[in-house]
Amino acid sequence: MEGKVKLSVLIGSMMVLLALSALAGLNYRQILTITIFSTVISSIILFWSIRIPIAMLGVFLLLSFGLIDVPSLIKFANIDVVLFLVATMIIVGFLEERHFFGYLMNLIVAKFGSDARRLIRILMLISGIFSALVGTISSALFMTVSILSIARYYKLNPVPYVVMSVFASNIGSSATVMGNPVGVLIALKSGLTFNDFIRWATPISLLSLILCIEVCLRVFKKEIEQLDKSIKLKAEDREVGGGLEITSRELMESGIVFFGTVIGLALYSPLENLLGLKKNSLLLGVVLSMAGLALLIERGRVREIIEHRVEWADMVFFIMLFASVGALEYVGITEVVAEALSHVPGGEVTVLITLIAMTGILSAFLDNVLAVATIAPIVEAFGNVGFKENLLWWGVLFAGTYFGNLTLIGSTANIVAMGILEKRGIQTISFKDWIKYGSLITLLTITLAIVLLILQAPLM
Repeated sequence: MEGKVKLSVLIGSMMVLLALSALAGLNYRQILTITIFSTVISSIILFWSIRIPIAMLGVFLLLSFGLIDVPSLIKFANIDVVLFLVATMIIVGFLEERHFFGYLMNLIVAKFGSDARRLIRILMLISGIFSALVGTISSALFMTVSILSIARYYKLNPVPYVVMSVFASNIGSSATVMGNPVGVLIALKSGLTFNDFIRWATPISLLSLILCIEVCLRVFKKEIEQLDKSIKLKAEDREVGGGLEITSRELMESGIVFFGTVIGLALYSPLENLLGLKKNSLLLGVVLSMAGLALLIERGRVREIIEHRVEWADMVFFIMLFASVGALEYVGITEVVAEALSHVPGGEVTVLITLIAMTGILSAFLDNVLAVATIAPIVEAFGNVGFKENLLWWGVLFAGTYFGNLTLIGSTANIVAMGILEKRGIQTISFKDWIKYGSLITLLTITLAIVLLILQAPLM
């Protein structure tokens, strides 16, 4: 019965879209492209478990009807983004297996764990910073495990503390180019550098993170008071992480890979200028070199790390997805959308808010990479007609990351964190309760980001 309902919804949405496309004056190729694309996206939403074969069949249809050709498919597949993500997953996997993040967590909790409010502030701040440095998924992984250890030690329900940490991770992921896959996609599409992110994204991300922390301290006041009581009952704080084993050599090697990645990404743009390299050559080169170094250190386990630490299914999905989105640009739909929006009263501010709303809704109920990949060609088209493209890119970045807090499925980090809790037999938060907390965090943080972007627009 459920399958029939989903199929009815899919067919109904296709018919509505066909009618709207015809009324909008699109030509035959554009109507066919948007019909296939929207059918693929709707099918992915309704049948998420089989998203990869659906995406593959969508690309097949686009090729079969001549709505994209093979050279364009290769161009739009964004292999540079995929390679960046593969290298980053190898680096993070290497660091996780050596308990590098857990080691740092033990040191921090031992130093700041005597007061509940301070501990929560520190944990959320760490979640945001780690998310910015190694990615929101990795941050959610090791922070959830760390919070489970803390909650177990103090005999508390870990769910509210994990939710707070995930909120912080999603916001922090907007601060740097490697914090979230959408940041990588935007950097490689727009040419924005690591230092551009530090200048424009990091301050807004940090202020949003502080706002998120202070709101959570009030929203989860009861849970924090329970933690405070438990801390006071345990006069001496011990190693809540369980005494992770890491040798001095492993710590040194992990530190070289971690800080080498961060420093390399911070300096890649001036190095490209110094060496006369094309833009983003070293953005990809830095992570490939550090991933290579990590595999060299673990040379006896190269195949194992590559096979088990890289999410290959997601990489295939991204390639198919990017190619499908490219078809919209190939047949000129993105230019039509950009032209229509460019005449909306209010100019750039209206366009900015419209793109943020479109990206945010897609991100909250589907996937932020899919959302940004869909919106990216429209942003590029606006740049071609004289709009401040960078302003729009930053708006899309914050929408793609902040709206991840709106729903339980809005971010991969949310799903990963709740999945860990379920595997441990812990009852997680309901979809309704998540939205109750997430909608407040999302509304406040995205409003702050929009205001700060508009105030800085003249400088862009």
